[in-house]
Amino acid sequence: MKKQLLVLSLVTLCALLLQGCAAVLVGGAAAGAGVAYFGGELKSNEPVSLDKAWAATEKAVVALEFKPVQKKKDALAAQYELIGATDKRVIIKLKNVGAKVTEVRVRVGTFGDENFSRVILSKIQSNF
Repeated sequence: MKKQLLVLSLVTLCALLLQGCAAVLVGGAAAGAGVAYFGGELKSNEPVSLDKAWAATEKAVVALEFKPVQKKKDALAAQYELIGATDKRVIIKLKNVGAKVTEVRVRVGTFGDENFSRVILSKIQSNF
């Protein structure tokens, strides 16, 4: 009897956890196709070349008045390290993942800030 109760409890727990994950996935899909927030980092695949995503990121950095700490780029990837007005560290990574598809990753602070990350991504996207 105890074994059956344990199995039933585990099945119920798994169902609840999976239901929560589905809600997160649906919420992510509603916010924008291909956008996911996980582990403190916002990730989006954008239908633009790496060069276009880089140019859009540079415009966003200027518009948001971030202080650049480091930036680097090659033909396959790019990265910006910035400091915002609240002294939070912002990392924006770009990666060429296909013909005119660039993965954009945004992390704010050590543990992440989803709302602020979405503001930054939206500003980048507005420059495409």
